Amino acid sequence: MDSNANWQKMGDLLNDFGLSLWQQLPGIALGLLLLLLTLFLANPLSSWVVSPFFRSSQNALMRLVTRRTIAVLIVLMGCYLFLKLAGLTEFAVAVVSGTGILGIILGFAFRDIAENFVSSLLLTVQRPFKLNDVVQINQHMGIVQKVTTRATTLVDFDGNHIQIPNASIYKGVIKNFTANPKMRGQFVIGVGYDNDIAVAQQLAVDLLASRPQVLDDPAPQVLIDSLGSATVNIKVYYWINVEQTSVVKMSSVLMRELVALYTRQGISMPDDAREIIFPQGIPVIHQSEDKAGPAAKPEAPAQWARTAPEEVTTQSQLNEDVSSDNETIRQQAAKSRDPEAGGNIL
Repeated sequence: MDSNANWQKMGDLLNDFGLSLWQQLPGIALGLLLLLLTLFLANPLSSWVVSPFFRSSQNALMRLVTRRTIAVLIVLMGCYLFLKLAGLTEFAVAVVSGTGILGIILGFAFRDIAENFVSSLLLTVQRPFKLNDVVQINQHMGIVQKVTTRATTLVDFDGNHIQIPNASIYKGVIKNFTANPKMRGQFVIGVGYDNDIAVAQQLAVDLLASRPQVLDDPAPQVLIDSLGSATVNIKVYYWINVEQTSVVKMSSVLMRELVALYTRQGISMPDDAREIIFPQGIPVIHQSEDKAGPAAKPEAPAQWARTAPEEVTTQSQLNEDVSSDNETIRQQAAKSRDPEAGGNIL
């Protein structure tokens, strides 16, 4: 008897549910239609709304952010209408207001995404760099290839792609080498204490002035950096245009030519002084000339022959490649595969 009553009660519940579902079916169908329409029309409508306000603006990120925000609001409105027409009014309010467990979970899950998104917006407004700029972000240096709402892609001078989250960039240290194309190079060379240091400095200044790649403004400087155990250490400062000249190549050429110039002028460049102790002394062997004959000076092997310093300097000035590598890296970045999908915001 009880079993029949239970089955009867379950049948009544199913009938009530079917009747309720049948009554709600038109609302569900209409809500589903509205949801599909909002999904389909979200992007066109948002673009139509945004276009009058950003018609003359060059800020692509602001336009993109505004358009996507409006598109999300349109989709949320479609979800609300669907749930409302389906009879789920309380759930619809919870979805729109973002309350409840789902909102908390999504808030934690997308915290990093939101942080990177806001950071990309701030970077675009402040514009600390542009595409194809040579920058150093924290410990990474390279050409800016792409900036999206999530990360910035650099191509370093080894040809590697480096993706850095925008939040790390905004909170990190940014050094832009392209904003001011003038860059200072420097190196140290040591000369002996027995030389006229002022003459050595002037020779270095004259060498820098003879190089067309070294800029006159700002003027190069040759200063005493420190006093070593065996040498006076001279520091050479010079300025170049990094878009035309490589600071690494230029330093290499200048150091080689300055060593050759000092050698020709008789300016010594001794090694650091060292003290060698022989506890047992050094034995001295005397050899008479009548037995062994006069000591003959050994001849240097032919392969040890060197070109005169004057010829070396002339050849290096004519043939040395000191061109900048920036354009080469830009070309490699343009030809390489895009490592991340998404539109460029710069």
